[in-house]
Amino acid sequence: MADSFSKKEKEKKKAQKKKEKLARKEARKSQDKGGDLDDMIAYVDENGVIVDTPPDEKKKTEVKAENIELGIPKKEDRVEEDPIHQGKVTFFNHDKAYGFIKDKSSQESFFVHMNNCREPITEGDKVEFELEPGQKGMAAVKVKKIA
Repeated sequence: MADSFSKKEKEKKKAQKKKEKLARKEARKSQDKGGDLDDMIAYVDENGVIVDTPPDEKKKTEVKAENIELGIPKKEDRVEEDPIHQGKVTFFNHDKAYGFIKDKSSQESFFVHMNNCREPITEGDKVEFELEPGQKGMAAVKVKKIA
């Protein structure tokens, strides 16, 4: 059975691509200057940029191995601040049962949900509360009104 014209054309193209690939491979081999180790080494300068020249010996600083901390640093003994905060309810939506409390000392606003309140609160109430990590930051819990 005779080959069709398109089949012959495909075979010619395939053979041509193979020939071109072999020529590119030979060209790369002839350009290769020998993989000298000094040509392959890269350095990082003081700014974190990769360069091909070694760093200046005068700019090097000595680092002692004992000074390098691996992992999480130990907690230092610190004075625990009072966990109970005071603030004012700046916004409260009764339909959705959430609001915001502005801390009296830091002037920072914290999210509060009705489930974390010991008694019903409304806008303008002065409250005491504690803080716990919430989904999007610190949230007020154990909220109660103060006179």
